[in-house]
Amino acid sequence: MTLNYSTKPIIDTDVLIVGAGFSGAVIAERIANDLGKMCVVIDKRNHIGGNCYDKKSPLGILTHQYGPHYFRTNSEMVKKYVESFGEFRPTNYKLMSWTKGRYWSFPINLKTYEQLIGRRSSEIEFQNYLNRNIVTFDNPKNSEEVVLSKAGNELYNLFFKNYTEKQWGKPAKKLLPEVCARVPVRTNRDDKYL
Repeated sequence: MTLNYSTKPIIDTDVLIVGAGFSGAVIAERIANDLGKMCVVIDKRNHIGGNCYDKKSPLGILTHQYGPHYFRTNSEMVKKYVESFGEFRPTNYKLMSWTKGRYWSFPINLKTYEQLIGRRSSEIEFQNYLNRNIVTFDNPKNSEEVVLSKAGNELYNLFFKNYTEKQWGKPAKKLLPEVCARVPVRTNRDDKYL
């Protein structure tokens, strides 16, 4: 697949695809290669890749413009397709969250709670903290309600409130529940993201 950038209108095209993220790119590649059709992909951003876009910092370091991105699948067919475009290496991810002038263990786990209170703790103490602080929703309608129902206000404000606005340009209350529901809250010391 060849990518051509142009500011001129393209009149002779078979398919117009709006959005140059993963979905738009895959659809364009499949239509062009499998069906032999001419596709034009447009996007409101000045780059392809959607939220998985990387760019070099002023120091020349490749950085994630919109936050980290990971590829994972259980489908051998999807894995084979993606690997046809480049090499992938298996890895385990350990994340830290930078907020209030320091790094925090993330996703939220017992180590995060210990950092919050400034001393060692136990799973039972952390679970009691969560029970006192969570906000109950019968059916969370957005990502803010999901996090409040799992972690409470203090941890929501510390880790999610500003992040969702940076990542998606929207407050958590404007994001579907599934967006933040995938981020675990654990009462043990397991800090693996996936």
